[in-house]
Amino acid sequence: MAQANTALVNDLGLVNSSQQPPQPSVKPVPICDRCHNLLHHSSGVSIIHPSIESIEQTISESPYTHNHIYHILDAADFPLSLVPHLQHQLSLTPLRTRNRRSKHKKWHQGRVAEVSFIITRADLLAPQKEQVDTLMPYLVEVLRNAMGRSGEKIRLGNVHCVSARRGWWTKHVKEAIWNRGGAGWMVGKVNVGKSNLFEVVFPKARSEDVDIEQLRREAGREGSLGAAQVAGFPNSASDADSYESTIGKSDTPEGSSDEELDGDLLPPAQPETPYPVMPIISALPGTTASPIRVPFGKGKGELIDLPGLERSSLEKYVRKEHKDQLIMTHRIIPEQQSIKPGQSLLLGGVIRITPRTPDLVFLSYAFLPLSPHVTSTEKAGAIQTGERASGVPTIGEDFTGRSVSSAGVFQLKWDVTRRRAGPLTSPSAVKLKPDQLPFIVYAADILIEGCGWVEVVAQVRKRRAAAVEAAPQSGEEAGLYHPLRASDPAEERDSMFPSVEVFSPEGRFVGIRPPMNGWLLNKRPDPTHARKKRPRRSMRSMKAARKPQS
Repeated sequence: MAQANTALVNDLGLVNSSQQPPQPSVKPVPICDRCHNLLHHSSGVSIIHPSIESIEQTISESPYTHNHIYHILDAADFPLSLVPHLQHQLSLTPLRTRNRRSKHKKWHQGRVAEVSFIITRADLLAPQKEQVDTLMPYLVEVLRNAMGRSGEKIRLGNVHCVSARRGWWTKHVKEAIWNRGGAGWMVGKVNVGKSNLFEVVFPKARSEDVDIEQLRREAGREGSLGAAQVAGFPNSASDADSYESTIGKSDTPEGSSDEELDGDLLPPAQPETPYPVMPIISALPGTTASPIRVPFGKGKGELIDLPGLERSSLEKYVRKEHKDQLIMTHRIIPEQQSIKPGQSLLLGGVIRITPRTPDLVFLSYAFLPLSPHVTSTEKAGAIQTGERASGVPTIGEDFTGRSVSSAGVFQLKWDVTRRRAGPLTSPSAVKLKPDQLPFIVYAADILIEGCGWVEVVAQVRKRRAAAVEAAPQSGEEAGLYHPLRASDPAEERDSMFPSVEVFSPEGRFVGIRPPMNGWLLNKRPDPTHARKKRPRRSMRSMKAARKPQS
């Protein structure tokens, strides 16, 4: 090999490694003490969360004409992480209505900004991607109701449900970011998974195989040649080349750099690399202290991770050693808890759910990291307020009990009889209609902000749900039940639904939504050895038929 032709060896690529020039070593990016503690010790001090006005000023300093806002929502307590009226507060393009003539773009101060909703951590809802896909109509409808009256006429075709951990639908979002270009802004509350999603959907190493400047020159040349006579330009190649150079390069003005266009809130972008340093991922609220700009595509666009908006949670009322238990990090398969009359459900010692409908058994399924415990209502109230010492594990501070108050009475007014009746309404079994059953199953999801949700179910006899006791008009009508009509007061109609009362610190951090039926999606299947097999057919008739006839 040493005597071989050097030119031939170089053409074949058989160069000795010792003769190759040394590759420049990549210097590690220096980090501050706060980032070091977040990475290696999972500790740190949360920043002061920015306001929606500061987020608006930051987006207004964008050097790009085309901007896209990704409103990040958390699947754990969806839709409590929704920022209400985000389009109006950020002066964004209004969401498209169902009218076919509605405009999908709106220019504001020389820029255009559109909005997409991304529900992160979808792996917390169901074990399989196909099961989460079946929940999309439900998620869109819940989001529509959370937006209030303005959500009734909105299309909401821009809702995505992804999982950064499992890779569900992240490739679709990554391709959309690459095709749009421009500036992509990730907006949302703290601890909704913005930084984790940022790392997965950022288009890494995509600028090496595509020359964006060449594509812009070609697009500019086609546009300039087609509009030369209309705009009054001479139809010549030199004029077309000069014209396309002004429209095909960048959104930034000529002769100015990104540093000159950056304002007080938007820091300069970092140098573009195929595999840039991603934002730090931590469960600490407020990990991202300032906007992080990461460019891609040789000037095609950049993705910006913004600091999270303030999100109310139970962190203030929980001991320091138990604050990590407030965040749902993996999918929870709960155990069924039966709440009988006179009992209450205690969650971590800080949340209490007490049924208000007498003589009714409630079933609860806690999809949250707080440990559930069912006990008597009197004992549960004493434990929550700190008036009684017990072996029930509590994570609250000593002063939490003094701030406990009622968060409201929530009604279970959604009918889930068809899903909960089992083989009675199954099309492969009895095939009964829910109207033919003598009972109705009501359910609702009680949301705990920042933690998860509790599915509460109650079965009510149809006679009790469809009739109320009327005042006796005569001796014959005494003690009889009359069906409730539409002309009756609304309070009486609402009394038909089972209800529960929730107690929490300061009466906050609690919400309600229609049931997702998470128990049916996540319950453990029966093991193979415990499944009942079909009984063997009796052979008595066969043996009797074989007997000789006398």
